[in-house]
Amino acid sequence: MEPKRFLSVFLLTASIGRAVIVDRVAVIVGNGIVKDSDITEDLKVTAFLNKASLALTSAARKKAANLLIDQMLIRKELESGDYPFGSVIEAQTLLANLKQRYADETSYKRALASRRIDESDLKARLLWQLTVLRFIDARFRPAVLVTTEEVEKYYNEHKPQLEAANPGSLATLDALRLKIEDLLSGERVNVLLEDWLSRKRQETRIVYLEDGLK
Repeated sequence: MEPKRFLSVFLLTASIGRAVIVDRVAVIVGNGIVKDSDITEDLKVTAFLNKASLALTSAARKKAANLLIDQMLIRKELESGDYPFGSVIEAQTLLANLKQRYADETSYKRALASRRIDESDLKARLLWQLTVLRFIDARFRPAVLVTTEEVEKYYNEHKPQLEAANPGSLATLDALRLKIEDLLSGERVNVLLEDWLSRKRQETRIVYLEDGLK
């Protein structure tokens, strides 16, 4: 059987003399894999964090699969460089803030159970989100420079919107300077990140074993 065909079939394990379906490989990324269960779990946790309905459509699975590929590329970069990681304490703080959406601990646990999500998986997701943010800041933000002229240009071009969102003295250039700098910096960091991910994808062997995920 060809390697690609072999990997695309269900992974099986023997149980009391019969085969039991465990999981299926969806994408090969270098020496790693993305499984169908990884995609489903990512969609479940994302929907929970966004307080949204769980969508398991082809479009949603495709988006989740490609985000997981990007995460694998980031993990590989983290392993090869000296980058900061999110801390467990920070993740616990995020979790505590998340729990404030619910009336009490029982309501929170019930919400997790209704989505079939383990709290340990949720904590791991929050910790990973922090780590990705640390990586992006360390890897790309030092290369970004926003000039005074660019801040002033943005302010003048968006002054009506800024005044509507920030009434009175809060809408002055001095009052909004740092906010505009952060906005422009964030946009440029995102561009650098997308360019980097695009290059990493081109350098990495990526095999979609489900055409709908491309």
